[in-house]
Amino acid sequence: MNDMKVRVKSLTKKFGDLLVLDDISFDVKKGQFLCVVGPTGCGKTTFLNCITRLYEPTSGEILVDGEPVDLRKHNVSYIFQEYSTMPWLTVEENVAFGLRIKKKPEAEIKESVDEVIEMVGLQKFRNYYPSQLSASMLQRVVIARAFATKPDILLMDEPYGQLDIELRFKLEDELIGLWKKLGTTIIFITHNIEEAVYISEDILILTNKPTTIKQMMANPLSRPRVVTEKRFIEVREQVTELIKWW
Repeated sequence: MNDMKVRVKSLTKKFGDLLVLDDISFDVKKGQFLCVVGPTGCGKTTFLNCITRLYEPTSGEILVDGEPVDLRKHNVSYIFQEYSTMPWLTVEENVAFGLRIKKKPEAEIKESVDEVIEMVGLQKFRNYYPSQLSASMLQRVVIARAFATKPDILLMDEPYGQLDIELRFKLEDELIGLWKKLGTTIIFITHNIEEAVYISEDILILTNKPTTIKQMMANPLSRPRVVTEKRFIEVREQVTELIKWW
């Protein structure tokens, strides 16, 4: 049985004469939690936008389950840096939004929404509107909405970048719990090296533009991880050294 979920082959992306992604190739296994890190402005978001077909690759291809990625066929969810809740919908309605777009039966929508709202601890807030929620609760709504559709692949673009450290760790722990429970393949973009070492199974390290792969490394740390432990600090420093481009 082929357990390869995503295969990126010779992906190149230019904007006019500007070469952003230069012949990138790597694989992501089914159920893998991959973090992508690299220097600021190296094209991490451009890479995700190629997966969602927001940008058309200049050359190369991205395959999902052995076929060119097609969002009409492949179940892919995307969590942006900004909170993308709809202010006119309640928490429950926001979480159900993707399922309604896919025209799922109401009974299935209710079951999925109830399940993920409980998973992220928003039962008491299901009838609240986004304006009534804190930053961490808003991000929980976005994550619940993404998981409600039971995506095969979840793309996350620095989703916790605007949160303070305590909230970030709490939401990262919740994300790890959801990933373990649901087995979703996650590609998580971050510029925060500590975050990458804390949550990932594998870390893809990119170079500065024009962007190529510096290294794909397996995260050797067992879970749960403690950021103050000697081994954690060693791995964090190893990744930091790999990212340096000067």
